Amino acid sequence: MTQRPVDRLILKLAIPTIISMTITAMYNLADSYFIGHLSTQATAGVGIAFAYQSFIQAIGFFFGSGSGNYISRALGAKKEQNAEKMASTGFFSALLAGIAIGLAGLIFIKPLATLLGATPDIESYAIDYLKYLLIAAPFMISQMVLNNQLRLQGNALQAMIGLVSGAIINIILDPIFIYTLGLGVSGAAIATLVSQIISWSILLIVTTFKGNVHIRIKQFRPTLYYYRNIFGGGIPSFLRQSLGCVATILLNWGAAKFALPGQEASNIAAFAVVSRIMMFAMSIILGFGQGFQPVCGYNWGAKRFDRVKASYLFTIKTSTLAIIAMSVTGIIFAPQIVAFFRDEDPLLIEIGARVLRWQCLAFPLVGLTTPTNMLLQNICRTLPATILAMSRQGIFFIPAIIIVPRLFGIHGLEATMAIADFCTFILALPFAINILKELSAKENTTT
Repeated sequence: MTQRPVDRLILKLAIPTIISMTITAMYNLADSYFIGHLSTQATAGVGIAFAYQSFIQAIGFFFGSGSGNYISRALGAKKEQNAEKMASTGFFSALLAGIAIGLAGLIFIKPLATLLGATPDIESYAIDYLKYLLIAAPFMISQMVLNNQLRLQGNALQAMIGLVSGAIINIILDPIFIYTLGLGVSGAAIATLVSQIISWSILLIVTTFKGNVHIRIKQFRPTLYYYRNIFGGGIPSFLRQSLGCVATILLNWGAAKFALPGQEASNIAAFAVVSRIMMFAMSIILGFGQGFQPVCGYNWGAKRFDRVKASYLFTIKTSTLAIIAMSVTGIIFAPQIVAFFRDEDPLLIEIGARVLRWQCLAFPLVGLTTPTNMLLQNICRTLPATILAMSRQGIFFIPAIIIVPRLFGIHGLEATMAIADFCTFILALPFAINILKELSAKENTTT
């Protein structure tokens, strides 16, 4: 971690992480594809349920990033015992949180579906998917903790095995449960539940392998010291993901509000499909950034600030080039990409293509904002990392979605995420400049 050239090291760690992230994103793409050919209402209903899935993921990222970043720094500083205590604390805390969230959601499932933006014609579909998603919550949350902890130890390949196994099983089971067994939307949710349990089991077994930080109940330390470190390293991820949930809910509400009578389901489904597409594209960038994070954490703990700086710049350059290629593809082939998920609804394709093109126009700016946020989070700069994490889905998006659609209607709603991306880039730029200056100064004092 502190000797090999950073570009090769990041690529070695990033490739399995990118594979695992993209295949994990295919959980949602597979559900969207198979359900999309049932009906527009079913597509919209599952899109509603995905909003709550973002919240579940937010909890997982909170405990996973918070504990994983600490583990990375502790291993770099040769404090293996502290790393093991943190691994156990993060995992068991997440498992308990998942049980609580799942039970609360099941008790209040109907008002939850309404809160998420379900209209009367799609509410039943949303509930059918939500109930199994809530049962899966403990496994989804603690599985994300295991994945993040393994990845931030530098064991991205092992983390990939668990995630990919579950994703492949999900894709296989989807058509069987949805069509062959005739379970429809519930079948897609059951397939997700089964695959999440399998992924969770494999990842838990992988933590017992030699060289990994082990999960042991006797090392569970629910103390202020460990929770303070989880909070410091995890709150930016939590806010970024949970605000993504809020953003999706607001988009659902806006899509229904600005739709013509009888077109609410098509509007909601269009935004849901594009969200899944952009989630898949973003997973590639997050995967690359997550290959950067363990390199950053180890070298920061080892006081190799020259390598932290080099890895940061390499990540920005490579991510931006990849995003430009994806964005150009999305702009050119937007109607065809959206139609792949539901070609039976021309209105859905029309709206979805416009939304996708708007998002692709601003998407290259994420090549700076995401690595900058990850670096600040990784070195425990909680305040700037939190501000930056909140900006895209919260600080800028929420005002944009309140103001812009009132002026330009549905066309304004379609552009809100692109506006938020542009504003986030403007905010991230001075953070990036300052951290580069700081790393250069630290590099000079340690040489």
